[in-house]
Amino acid sequence: MFTVLNNALLKCDLSVLRNKHTPKPLFRLALERLSEVMAMEICSTFTLDAFPIETPLELTEGYRFKEKFLLAPVLRAGLGLQEGFLKFLPEATVSHIGVSRDHITHQPHYYYSNIPANINELHAIVLDPMLATGGSASMAVKLLKEKGATKLTLVSVVAAPEGVAAFSAAHPDVNIFSAALDRELNENKYILPGLGDAGDRLFGT
Repeated sequence: MFTVLNNALLKCDLSVLRNKHTPKPLFRLALERLSEVMAMEICSTFTLDAFPIETPLELTEGYRFKEKFLLAPVLRAGLGLQEGFLKFLPEATVSHIGVSRDHITHQPHYYYSNIPANINELHAIVLDPMLATGGSASMAVKLLKEKGATKLTLVSVVAAPEGVAAFSAAHPDVNIFSAALDRELNENKYILPGLGDAGDRLFGT
């Protein structure tokens, strides 16, 4: 299932990210703030368990997440979403997945991962800001599944229809959350209107 989150704060921060004149420090700040809002919205869909807690006055009912979580930022750009999600899921395990895209063939190439042995016990949240062709996200999710992941969620900032279709065909069991569904990909497989290369704008390289 593909869901575009409808939140006024997301729209404002996404406008900052889209603006080509936004300097790197402000781009980083806007992306982290946007990730916090996305984390809050997405966490509200997760299942809770009730448990007894004692207030200073009496016993009452408290709540905690039923699942344990793994955050899996896809390098490099996924790092821009990591801290925002950790603020809401501070006990989450963090596993980085390195996937680069060939600028000529537009195909993803895997080069690194550090996936924990207990991945089968965790709900893996894959952080990949740009869902363009869907290749990098699909590769990351495929790797996590091969290592034993059974519950996964994909988080993107901006998605293209082509990427949503390709990813959903490859992984129909994975829910996708995004801040925007853009118009299309151009001939170089960049999202239009998009926000450029998120990794380059985030790190200046």
